[in-house]
Amino acid sequence: MAVNPRLVAIEPKSIPLYDTAVKLAGGTVAPLAPEVGGLIWVDYKNPEALASVLANNPQLTWVQLPWAGVDAFAKMLRLPFRFTSAKGSYREPVAEHALMLCMALGRKLPDRVRAKTWGDKFAVSLYDSNVVIVGGGGITEELLLQLAPFRAKVTVVRNRALPLAGAHQVLTLDALDGALPKADFVILACALTEETRGLFNARRLGLMRPESYLVNVARGPVVDTDALCDALKAGTIAGAGIDVTDPEPLPDGHRAWSVENLIITPHTADTPRQVQHFFAIRIEANVAAYLGNAEWVGVVDPDLGY
Repeated sequence: MAVNPRLVAIEPKSIPLYDTAVKLAGGTVAPLAPEVGGLIWVDYKNPEALASVLANNPQLTWVQLPWAGVDAFAKMLRLPFRFTSAKGSYREPVAEHALMLCMALGRKLPDRVRAKTWGDKFAVSLYDSNVVIVGGGGITEELLLQLAPFRAKVTVVRNRALPLAGAHQVLTLDALDGALPKADFVILACALTEETRGLFNARRLGLMRPESYLVNVARGPVVDTDALCDALKAGTIAGAGIDVTDPEPLPDGHRAWSVENLIITPHTADTPRQVQHFFAIRIEANVAAYLGNAEWVGVVDPDLGY
């Protein structure tokens, strides 16, 4: 049976918002069958199910993945399909969350929320601060816009030293160690790859200043959780804010919950409601591209892993 170029499947289960996005782009939502060539996959937690679907549907030519990070699907990215991700889709709320964590840490809000006495005067401002951002994608681009009013001197560390508007300088990962001792705030907004897994271990945390702060809105395994807890308790760094953890979800009773200068938010930089809204926009854009009426957005590079 020939593939119908207008048919797109949404698996394992769609919602009306996604169906509408496909229709707005000129496509038709259909059950997965031999005549369907496009697939929108909406389940991040079950990559094995997607692998099975792809093995049984070689007629597919395009697969839309649900998140910006595609590390869960790394083993299948070299299969003969065009993979697109949601990279850049959730940039605004995630960058906003990272900025919030920086400001909360700089004003010692964890201490003040628990305080029952007046306490010392203390504040670290983002104004004229030195910020290092690890990662060069959409979240970083949005953070550069949000940090501009603070006159922050921002160093971006990424795979390739390509310029970014608003960055004071762009360095490659091999220059990260030299940038860390100068940072007031270090924000992790990179993809999880074999190169970034465990990137912030005890040694790299030790390169930061005792007055500096770490914020992670990337993936939990980018940071060695035990090393972070040790560094915070020892005063190696002043504090940290993490929206992602390793393991995730962070189990009750884990030692990280008792570290006073650590803010943990439960992967809420982008909530399900926000994700559905922005993912629908990405679906509409890429269904239009699938139909030959627009440019692809968020194409995955299997060599880079994002």
